[in-house]
Amino acid sequence: MAQLLLVEDDAAIRRALIRSLTALGHAVASAATAMEAVGHVVEHRPDLVLLDLGLPDLDGREALRMMRAVSTVPVIVATARDDEAEMIRLLDNGADDYIVKPFGAGQVDARIRAVLRRAVAATPADATITIGGLMLRPDAYEARLDGTMLDLSPKEFDLLHYLATRPGQVVTKRDLLTNVWRQPYGGADKTVDVHLAWLRRKLGESAQEPRYLRTVRGVGVKLVDPTQ
Repeated sequence: MAQLLLVEDDAAIRRALIRSLTALGHAVASAATAMEAVGHVVEHRPDLVLLDLGLPDLDGREALRMMRAVSTVPVIVATARDDEAEMIRLLDNGADDYIVKPFGAGQVDARIRAVLRRAVAATPADATITIGGLMLRPDAYEARLDGTMLDLSPKEFDLLHYLATRPGQVVTKRDLLTNVWRQPYGGADKTVDVHLAWLRRKLGESAQEPRYLRTVRGVGVKLVDPTQ
């Protein structure tokens, strides 16, 4: 499930896209202005932004420039103009893709999935990850909390690493069983719950008093920076 930010000032279009993209399995937040969108990117760190160019407070190109100054979030620009020179300028200025209006939700979904695949492929699998006082070194299978080495089992490290590569993103039990345990989802399987409990204990927290691992009831779990 990708966390999307839809930036669109037309309320009818915004509602229709939210319904369609949600039905396709995405979690969709929205913004009607450029400044609201930039603030959301900084605070919530979505997986991808779908950015309309015709915004009431700032031109979408300026919104794109501002986003690029504070984040590497993938951005798909939605525009009614199909001028080739304009498209080249948008891509040169930091857009990851563009889509020309009018378009269907299926086409948008395909573009989103393609851009997210490229973003994941461009991230080195062994890159050090730092979130608050938590640091992971995938190449050495090491995790430290506030400078102290954590004694994690390989599966606990895999679970923590999977969540840490998606900071702020709600991950479902189905996602974890598929991508960490490589097994199909089973409603009675408590494997994820047990490993999350072990991991919380080693991070010095609990479900009742969380720091890094936050449960979203009925949806899943996300790893957050407790300093933000």
